[in-house]
Amino acid sequence: MKVITQSVNFTADKDLIVFVNKKVESLEKFHDKIVDAEVYLKVQKTSEKENKVSELKLNIPGHDLMVKKESKTFEEGISLCVDSMKRQLTKIKEKERELQN
Repeated sequence: MKVITQSVNFTADKDLIVFVNKKVESLEKFHDKIVDAEVYLKVQKTSEKENKVSELKLNIPGHDLMVKKESKTFEEGISLCVDSMKRQLTKIKEKERELQN
């Protein structure tokens, strides 16, 4: 799976990119037809501590799935996005199985 990571309003370091790729690639266990993943990491200019926005978009044949989370760190945000995406992928798999039966 191809993972495209874009950072907005800051420059992401290598460790963060490696972390994002590893987490997002773990989603392949839940759906075998993922074409690619787009990750957007944004820093909002606010006084709140939870100013880091993580967006994860998966392209699957017939579906475009999107998750957006705000958190204190990008690592936490990506983890939340991946957990949420796992639930979505599991639901899609169950629906596909029901249609086949």
